Amino acid sequence: MKITQLTTGVIVALVPGMVQAASELPTPYPYPEPAWSPYLVGGLIGALVVLTLALAGKKIGASSAYSDGAGLIGRLVAPRHIASLPYYRDSKPMIGWTLFFVVGAIIGSSIAAWSGGELNGLYLQDMWVARFGGDSVALRTVFALAGGALMAFGARMAGGCTSGHGISGTLQLAVSSWISVICFFVGGIAVALMIYRL
Repeated sequence: MKITQLTTGVIVALVPGMVQAASELPTPYPYPEPAWSPYLVGGLIGALVVLTLALAGKKIGASSAYSDGAGLIGRLVAPRHIASLPYYRDSKPMIGWTLFFVVGAIIGSSIAAWSGGELNGLYLQDMWVARFGGDSVALRTVFALAGGALMAFGARMAGGCTSGHGISGTLQLAVSSWISVICFFVGGIAVALMIYRL
């Protein structure tokens, strides 16, 4: 019960800052609109989830691919250590469907960016350069690696990632997934405010 009260308190405390930050965005918004319709993409993701559940009996999710990948690499580098870890004793690292899902997501997003004219090869996007300058490649790399590591850790702790909870879990009306999605948005907005507004 205390966690629920704490979460509610954090959300209530952050809402005024979020509203203020949104109202301070320049008009018109200076960044380009997406090339793909979000309605089309949302419909395609919904169809993918339904087909995956109906044909393969699997839920969409990606975070286990990263733990499997780490376990497979670990078995090459330190096999005795990986064999001694309780997580990998219970869940043997393997090349499974989630690994192919992640590879397919990378390939698919590359195709979408290319076909939408958004594959520009820039490492530093306009919003990042406006905030941190054009000589911040190392900072961007640190933020990307640290953010990825924190997200992977959080996904394993939460029992699912943004795709597992946010797409499959909410589709099944799982309360834990709806709570997770709310926390994803609150956390993302809070971090964006800290990075871009401070």
